[in-house]
Amino acid sequence: MTPADPGIRGIGMTSLRTRERLVQRLMDQGIRSDEVLGQIRNVPRHLFVDEALSSRAYEDTALPIGLGQTISQPYVVARMTEAMLEHLSGARRVLEIGTGCGYQTAVLAPLVKEIHTVERIPALLRRARRQLSELEIYNVRFRQGDGWLGWPKYGPYDGILVAAAAPRVPVPLLEQLTEQGCLIIPVGPSGRQELALVTRNGNELHQRSLGAVSFVPLVHGK
Repeated sequence: MTPADPGIRGIGMTSLRTRERLVQRLMDQGIRSDEVLGQIRNVPRHLFVDEALSSRAYEDTALPIGLGQTISQPYVVARMTEAMLEHLSGARRVLEIGTGCGYQTAVLAPLVKEIHTVERIPALLRRARRQLSELEIYNVRFRQGDGWLGWPKYGPYDGILVAAAAPRVPVPLLEQLTEQGCLIIPVGPSGRQELALVTRNGNELHQRSLGAVSFVPLVHGK
């Protein structure tokens, strides 16, 4: 696929005009990064959801993608990506936990050097791999496995982004950060989740909240 393809350009409720309305909504909510806003505008979110939901793809809401999972709300994707970029420098090697349908991966991929993404559900991983390949996104490595454990083989990582909520910050992920790395992860039980930004400075860790969120749980050990 190329940007000239109708499937990527979209029509009607998936058209550029509809995407521009979403971008303006995100700007109104405080997203400032031109890089991130450009990706929200250009990545065809309607290709990452079922065709029956494509007319809702550019609403600022999470949508089901099957198997008990969701595609994240565009504002949350933009907020996580913007926060990640603010703390990345140098090689920009990123670990993503929870590939899902691949939308967050597609937004982030052109903005970093490489992404290593882990997904627990094989069917979702296959779907995401196929969709990202069709969009000619090639700087992504895929792995099916337990995201709680990360992917030590390619670490340490400048940034780790987790798209599922954990009851606490997983120690294995902290251990896979570079000395100046950052981890963005939803933490807490359903209904009381906070998006945590954990930054590392040598042996010191600092954590602050980026606001309330709602994610599916990060399943450990399956």
